Amino acid sequence: DNQMKSHKRIYMMTMSGLLIAVAIIIPMISPVKIIVGPMSYTLASHVAIMIAMFISPVVGVIVNLGATLGFLLAGFPIVVVLRALSQVVWAFLGGYYLVKHPQTLTNLKSLIVFNLCIAVIHGVLEMLVVIPFYYGAGMSMTSLCTMLFGFVGLGTIIHSTVDFVIALIVMKACLNLKSVKDISTVKEIKL
Repeated sequence: DNQMKSHKRIYMMTMSGLLIAVAIIIPMISPVKIIVGPMSYTLASHVAIMIAMFISPVVGVIVNLGATLGFLLAGFPIVVVLRALSQVVWAFLGGYYLVKHPQTLTNLKSLIVFNLCIAVIHGVLEMLVVIPFYYGAGMSMTSLCTMLFGFVGLGTIIHSTVDFVIALIVMKACLNLKSVKDISTVKEIKL
């Protein structure tokens, strides 16, 4: 039993390392990168974090820290790097919720509600990160609100949702491997 726990820990560390590598590389090599002021949309930049969140809250946090490093190394503006760092909150909360409710992704309604909750938390956190950089910087209140609620808030919710669907598809395939299923909080995904 101790050998089994040790093997599981080693496998979890290995998966974390692989997901961190993916999280670091995606913002560096992604051909789909759109940067509009404080907002950036990098296709699949949340996928490794979301898969990690499906494994455990701790793995979600660790992989998010790796993703943040990826944005820093890719030379993104500091506001974008700090937005990436803020994702540690939803990665932990989502992972923790899945620990308490591991069947969440086996029902379409609960899966959609979970995704929307994570996406809204994601959007709000990123808006909060952006405010100190732009409030009082000479923008009109209308422009500031449009940027915050439109580009950052709504944009993040849409981006998060697209990446969540990609993460679900990848994780569903990964769950066919017994070794992945053994270490994951999420044991089954029904789309």
